[in-house]
Amino acid sequence: MSGEPTGEERTGGGRGDGAGPARGGGADADLVISGCTALLHDPDGSIRFAEDAGIVVRDGRVAAVTSAAAVAGVSAAERIDGRGRLAMPGLINCHTHSPMVIFRGIAEDVPLDEWFNDWIWPMESRLTERDVRLGALLACAEMIRCGVTTFADHYFAMDEVAAAVVESGLRADLGWAYFSSQGPAARERSLDFALRLRGAADGRITTSLAPHAPYTVDEADLAETARLAREHGLPVHLHAAENREQTENSLARYGVTPIEMLRRCGLLDVDVLIAHGTGILPGDVPALRGGAGRTAVATAPKGYLKFGWGTTPVKELTAAGVAVGLATDGAASNNSLDVWESMTLTALAQKSALRDPRWLTARQALDLATRHSARALGLDDRVGALRPGMRADLILVDLTGPHVLPVHDPAATLVFSARAGDVDTTIVDGRVLMRERRLLTLDVPAVAAELAERLPRLTERGHGDRLQEYRG
Repeated sequence: MSGEPTGEERTGGGRGDGAGPARGGGADADLVISGCTALLHDPDGSIRFAEDAGIVVRDGRVAAVTSAAAVAGVSAAERIDGRGRLAMPGLINCHTHSPMVIFRGIAEDVPLDEWFNDWIWPMESRLTERDVRLGALLACAEMIRCGVTTFADHYFAMDEVAAAVVESGLRADLGWAYFSSQGPAARERSLDFALRLRGAADGRITTSLAPHAPYTVDEADLAETARLAREHGLPVHLHAAENREQTENSLARYGVTPIEMLRRCGLLDVDVLIAHGTGILPGDVPALRGGAGRTAVATAPKGYLKFGWGTTPVKELTAAGVAVGLATDGAASNNSLDVWESMTLTALAQKSALRDPRWLTARQALDLATRHSARALGLDDRVGALRPGMRADLILVDLTGPHVLPVHDPAATLVFSARAGDVDTTIVDGRVLMRERRLLTLDVPAVAAELAERLPRLTERGHGDRLQEYRG
């Protein structure tokens, strides 16, 4: 916002390119964290915890994960005492609609068709670009405070979301959503955005093509999206088989499930991220397994519990080699962008659905939240694990509160006792975005005040307009 200090001014002089603090005075590192417990992935993907660890960050990357004693003599532009904290890869929100925080809690206890047709799509028809920017800024602040360092966003006016990503310092995969009812220009706009913005924010922004769903995008548009994805080397991010009713309706109308529709259109032969998938049938799994591209599913359990949908078949998908990542969906349905909550609910919902306390374990849930979620976005060569060469996207979790003590098993503590409010520090590309619960890049009171002035216009639904008609 004009006239406000930049994030660098508020944090006391970070590098303007977002790659972390500039080293000076002969410092060996940009950042050193010492004395923490560190969550580490072994080569086979199993999780272990290293006590009294030291982490060295240089040029936006993890340079070393070693002992506190080994980093004691390393000179650094910035040091963090990690005692009482656990360092782990930042959480990844694999599917959300960040500006929809504007509608948090406004449409509750209603079925999906009413939620879309009578509430969300009429209100969204009134959003301006400035509204989207403010919603995205508020969402970025929430995610930073929840320990999220990367998110995959699927919305419109995405240049505004990209600007919020730049300002906040987060990492994001962004896709401009479209419906077939908007005509070919909407699909071309999604492509134009993806080509213009990929690699922006010093590489923190990646992009995807973003058709909304098989029930709002016709077969011809889906096939053309697959062709464009192949031609330009872009992934695709869309909703499909969100619930069992959608799958049954697709079978009745088209004779195929939504997943089979994706296969028929070629979308399983490019890198594709499918949101929700609670309507995936056992017969769909071979198609998901057999595609030529990277196939991933994002699961956001809180919304499914609210809508009465059931759960994503995580065990069957992961057994078939499909990457499953954790997500929140938008705050209009999920009420928060708290991936920590999604991690806990995924573990509990899976245990309940399968009636098996051995699935998911706490370590498996942590693996979903980190390594598997990074793989779902095609970013597992950059983020999702603390090891040398990876981007320095990590969080510090306070394990000194009475609700987590004593810590017999750090994995169980993180998944079933700790919560997002225990995230003490959030770091992306070596840049500290929050330290000791203090946001350093965003001014939440200013964003909230401007948004509050706009809410009466945004939440009025009597104008009769609607972005789309939901028929499932």
